[in-house]
Amino acid sequence: MAGSEWQVHGRRQVYGSPWVELWLDDVDIPGHGRVEHHVVRMPRASTTAVVTDEEGRFLLIFRHRFITGRWGWEVPAGWAEPGEEPAAAVAREVEEETGWRPGAVEPMTGYDAMSGISDARFHAFHVTGCTRIGEPVDVSEADRVEWLPEAEVVGLLVDGRIPDGPSHAALSYYLGPHRLAGKGR
Repeated sequence: MAGSEWQVHGRRQVYGSPWVELWLDDVDIPGHGRVEHHVVRMPRASTTAVVTDEEGRFLLIFRHRFITGRWGWEVPAGWAEPGEEPAAAVAREVEEETGWRPGAVEPMTGYDAMSGISDARFHAFHVTGCTRIGEPVDVSEADRVEWLPEAEVVGLLVDGRIPDGPSHAALSYYLGPHRLAGKGR
């Protein structure tokens, strides 16, 4: 049974930068009336890469996130520049963050991370055939870059040592639905 859609009467920006915007939207919620609803808008697409090699290992980075105050493992990820396709952005990010140049970049899935409050759209890719080109360009991105066996990656997911949402989602999707659909290793 289809419900009624919220009607937007107007919106005003409260804050904006190239990375994030905060808006107040004047919306009419069926059955509740009119309210101001906060919306976090992301002007650029976010990309993540599950990078695997022919031995079944995963390329991960270990880093600190100051906002949460946590250390954890993550997949290479980043923002698409204006006009840049997400696949090109993720290839660039993998190379900058790890020192490994991608061979093939295949789309896996896309998802809305927090659709109740944000238009943040994440694109997850499977990257294979990487070639080592040197040290990472952006040394602020990671404390370590390592190829880890699948069993260890699964353990990291289970133990909460991959706390980053996009990394968790991309790896879980790759290990589950992507493989069940016959697309993964």
